[in-house]
This record gives sequence, structure tokens and C-alpha cells, in this order.
Amino acid sequence: MEKILIVDDETDFIELLKFRLANLNCEFLVANDGVQALSLTRQFKPALILLDILLPDLDGLSVCEILRRQPSTKKIPIIFMSALSSQVTKKTVAMQAEDFFTKPLDLPRLQQRIGELLHVGTTE
Repeated sequence: MEKILIVDDETDFIELLKFRLANLNCEFLVANDGVQALSLTRQFKPALILLDILLPDLDGLSVCEILRRQPSTKKIPIIFMSALSSQVTKKTVAMQAEDFFTKPLDLPRLQQRIGELLHVGTTE
């Protein structure tokens, strides 16, 4: 079973994502800050990371940069999720990640994008 790491400091948001993405038949790992995200990524090698940009300790952009520099984690697909929606942010993110979603998320589109990246279908 594929593992998806959700990195966000809002517990309610994480629970909503897990509920709405349950039909992807994936196992969810959860990190509430950037340091924890790096640790879980190294330990479990998730198939995909859903990464908030504004995080305590270490922001999402830094987490992404660190993961991209390491051979064991550089190919893990990353989808950024953020309330930041400026074009500059999107362009910066686009160079480092597979996609960028502005909060509130378009959950059907996110589900479709995850399916594409993991090459899995959903079960309704």
C-alpha cells in the first residue's frame, strides 16, 4: 500500500484531507512541522508528499529543498498546499514540486492529481 505524507500544522485540515482522500486506498503519515516531515520521509519513503508552505520550525520550501538534494528522497513527488497564492510563490514552487494547490483546496482536482502521480485509480 502506497504511503502519502501529509505535512500541515492544522490538525482539522489534516483530518479533512485524510477523510476526503480515503478512497485512494493509501496509508497516511502525518507531520505537523518541517523537521518531523524530514524525519518521516527518511524513515518511511512515502510515495507522495502533500506539503504546506507555512510550517513551524522549518518551512515547506526548505523541506522541499532538503529532500531534493538527497539522492534517496529527490524523486518523491511533492504537492504544495498553501494559503499563499501569489504568482511568484506559484512559480517558485513549480520549479521544485510537481504541483501547487491554493487553500481552500479543490479536493476533486487534488485527488485526480495524486492518482496521476501515483498511477492509482480511486475506488468509489
